Amino acid sequence: MITPQDIFEKEIPAALLANPKVVKNLNAIVHFDLTGPNGGVWTLDATVVPAQVAQGAVGKPDLTMTINAADFVKIRQKKANPQMLMMQGKLKMTPLNIGLAMKLAQVLG
Repeated sequence: MITPQDIFEKEIPAALLANPKVVKNLNAIVHFDLTGPNGGVWTLDATVVPAQVAQGAVGKPDLTMTINAADFVKIRQKKANPQMLMMQGKLKMTPLNIGLAMKLAQVLG
């Protein structure tokens, strides 16, 4: 079973390397606050080259996404729709920045 840690340590760094132009367009710091079992906080910093992923809250975020770890994994596996999770209150963005979220979605595929 894939865990959020696998996603942040392997899948996201690979996606960042595969999409340098999209990452440059993102140009933001995003905190992922994952709740529940296998949860934790991770940071995606696309303001540096190359973009970096780190465990913990690093830097001042332009966007913080709060979601249950299991739902985050489902999004990555394309078994859940982020827009539906937002409407259900299961995915929260602070501040609510749809444009930045859409750029993030392009990076994460």
